[in-house]
Amino acid sequence: MDFLFIGDPLDSLKLQKDSTIAMMRAAQIAGHQLWYTQSRQLLWQAEFAFANCCAITILPTSTSWYQLGPSEVRMLHKFSAVLMRQDPPFNLEYLNATWILSAAVNQGARVFNEPSALRNQSEKLSITEFPNLIPPTLVTRELAAICEFHAEHQDIVVKPLDGMGGMGVFRIGPDGLNLASIVETLGDNGNRTLMAQQFLPQISAGDKRILLIAGEVVPYALARIPQGSEIRGNLAAGGKGVAMLLSDQEKVVATYLAPLLWSRGLFLVGLDLIGGYLTEINVTSPTCFVEITEQTGFDVAQNWLQALEKQLT
Repeated sequence: MDFLFIGDPLDSLKLQKDSTIAMMRAAQIAGHQLWYTQSRQLLWQAEFAFANCCAITILPTSTSWYQLGPSEVRMLHKFSAVLMRQDPPFNLEYLNATWILSAAVNQGARVFNEPSALRNQSEKLSITEFPNLIPPTLVTRELAAICEFHAEHQDIVVKPLDGMGGMGVFRIGPDGLNLASIVETLGDNGNRTLMAQQFLPQISAGDKRILLIAGEVVPYALARIPQGSEIRGNLAAGGKGVAMLLSDQEKVVATYLAPLLWSRGLFLVGLDLIGGYLTEINVTSPTCFVEITEQTGFDVAQNWLQALEKQLT
């Protein structure tokens, strides 16, 4: 089979821990042909969706870990699978890429995650579909509403809807210090919608990433534990990743959501839970494959590949 990966610039990927590289390596070992492109290199022309892409070989060395073939323009529906792995921000250009990918789906392409599902499943806002699973949450552009929410819950977290890796996440404690300034800055004076949530002290035990693959729950989570005075557990923000078995509460949440999200075309999902509460549903480029594999021996990339191959045969 031949797989096209759509991702970020190759030189920006972190060799030692990038989940996309782990996927590509597993697929290459299994004998599949790999191709790589970026969303800016997608195009629609003469009735078909194409990608300007290159064959890619993953090398065993750490200094130069990949080798690219010459650039080719290929129809997307000619690939066995197209894997959308571009990181947020989920902006207009990301949406444009999903619309081109939807055109490819109409022509017979197999795209994972399904492009319409990527559009419909906001990583932050989609949790509001499951109010019984989430902490007290507010979504608004209005400073006054966030002030009222803070007055009720005293200790809150405020974040933008289009960030990743803990970017733009602020905790506002009981004293309300800088609340207005934080909200005005993050929200561009009311021009951007924000999410506020009650602060969960269980973050000290980690922000748990739970992976769902084709409706099945990976048995290990990665607890991303904040370090020092930091409140963010995200690995990109310096959190320490510790793999562990899912708790009973986490299993309940994950096993409930897994088949539902898979039925919507979401092949790979990363749930974020703190203290058993659902805080995000990551669908664009879920990570933590490498950390879970290295610490537990459960080969997430191999599990992902076997599930993908099953869908394609």
